[in-house]
Amino acid sequence: MTSLKSKDDSSTSPSSPKNVLKPEYDGRRRFLLELEFVQCLANPTYIHYLAQNRYFEDEAFIGYLKYLQYWQRPEYMKFIMYPHCLFFLELLQNANFRNAMAHPGNKELAHRQQFFFWKNYRNNRLKHIMPRPLPEPPAVTPAPAPPQAPTPPMSATIAATAPPPSALSPMQYGVLPGSSLAKNDMRNAAVDRRKRKKEG
Repeated sequence: MTSLKSKDDSSTSPSSPKNVLKPEYDGRRRFLLELEFVQCLANPTYIHYLAQNRYFEDEAFIGYLKYLQYWQRPEYMKFIMYPHCLFFLELLQNANFRNAMAHPGNKELAHRQQFFFWKNYRNNRLKHIMPRPLPEPPAVTPAPAPPQAPTPPMSATIAATAPPPSALSPMQYGVLPGSSLAKNDMRNAAVDRRKRKKEG
């Protein structure tokens, strides 16, 4: 009886050889491997590594890159976390780009451009997405009209009104209008120093 029980336990346990040796190379695993490889293409350093190790000279590898273009279809694109990989996958179809990525300077250039894209993407995107607010009309509140006094003759009005005080500029430079102090002008000070040297 105990030998029968031990046989039953071994067949249902998760560590039995039947469950472990299940063929793992099914469609899901292939999907995950290709997804991981495609997303690695978002890294210019990885593309540089592939170019340095002459993967781009292998026709089978070039064919594999062409095959991977199915990731640009919407039903597959939704699984991609790093969208730059699709851009680089498209660029890798061009032999000139593949050859150029073998040089460290081009790798650094691609890396810098990618950084600047990430840095400014949100702000640039918001400029195009967010609607600009309409200018608000000025709030006009009707002021109560003061009682009208009888109007004097025109000549008396001109003589009685004084000239309005001059409006102050928002930037006054610390000198009041009508002051005898001159503004600090660095050019004038330099000229004065030169004159003093010549005289002394």
